[in-house]
Amino acid sequence: MSGEKREIGGAQARVKGNFGERLVADALEKNHWTVLERNFRCRFGEIDLIAAGREYIVFVEVKLRRSARFADAREFVTRDKQRKLKATAEWYLSGHPTDLQPRFDVAEVYAPEGDQTAQPVIRYWQNAF
Repeated sequence: MSGEKREIGGAQARVKGNFGERLVADALEKNHWTVLERNFRCRFGEIDLIAAGREYIVFVEVKLRRSARFADAREFVTRDKQRKLKATAEWYLSGHPTDLQPRFDVAEVYAPEGDQTAQPVIRYWQNAF
């Protein structure tokens, strides 16, 4: 390394993740959803947001990117990640029974200046997998 300061992983990634999750949670609430959990964790994995509406309980994976230049953010929700999300959702539902239909959504947040972006763009995919 050439003496430049680089922050690796951890804290910086968590700040960015929190920014994207907060934007999506706010958007859900504006559309009459109730956010039940943020960053729900268990031994199977983590779900960024869990929200309830009239018919559905949604398990939302939030992906924050500066741009879609190389690939859409949703493309980073791999089969392995989907498997972990499903297992985590099953664990959640085992302790929180509901009559609502489960659904898996993906929210893409594009913020070219990170958490300093004035007008981030959210693309929301229902029934993503």
